[in-house]
Amino acid sequence: MIGRARPGIGSRRNDRRVKLRSAAGRRRDDGLGGRFNGYDLAMESGSGKLPRCIRLRRPATLSVMDEPHVPDAPPEKLAEVDRRWEALRRANPHYYDGRLYHVLGVHRNGYGGAVAHVADCAYRYYAVQDEDFDLGVRPLGTKGIIERDGRYLLGRRSVSVGAYQGQWEFAPAGVVEPGRSPVEVILAELTEETGLTAAREPTPIAILFDSVLRCWEIIFRIGVAEPEGEPTTDEYDELRWCAVDGLPAALTPVARQVVALL
Repeated sequence: MIGRARPGIGSRRNDRRVKLRSAAGRRRDDGLGGRFNGYDLAMESGSGKLPRCIRLRRPATLSVMDEPHVPDAPPEKLAEVDRRWEALRRANPHYYDGRLYHVLGVHRNGYGGAVAHVADCAYRYYAVQDEDFDLGVRPLGTKGIIERDGRYLLGRRSVSVGAYQGQWEFAPAGVVEPGRSPVEVILAELTEETGLTAAREPTPIAILFDSVLRCWEIIFRIGVAEPEGEPTTDEYDELRWCAVDGLPAALTPVARQVVALL
């Protein structure tokens, strides 16, 4: 889940870079578009020109830029980044300036496919943003849908996280970091956040845009095995199996989008 504030967020756990495709071309640093080989990435990057959910019949491709992304901002705005970051750290020491993938744009790739153009970026550039201070950084995250006997696993986000505190979401969820694939991330978060293990490879079913947190999420269906373990993080203060007609009222906005995919 994007917007977390706990140790290790966005940190590198594996130095091997994930380069499913290497993209070369000009970037636009507002995080909402740009051009790659003549294609206007603003079309499906959350700018409102096209739907913000692409249903997948095969895994999405990550097209990784060779250079890290740094917002194109004047010195005074970068100084404001530092000021805001220190204020966040004082308010919640769990904040950690790791790395994440910033999404420059997303577009369809044939029938049931999608390409996300991404670049390595510091987490602080995302964390300090709000409605009045937008650097255009749009992270890539993952979410899992786990169903068992007609019920789905949801978690109530704890007070230690950076966003959607006290609201419910489909568990697990995680940020895609440079050097890790989306599948690797969701499998790791599955064990850490729920204590469960996957029975098979997770199936990607959609990539969608969270317009509140301004980030992209790849949605996976996950079949889980027995027995259950114990979560090892404080991401959620409660986990609950819920029927579709018994979902908690306080769902996160992106969880409401996921309901349509069940």
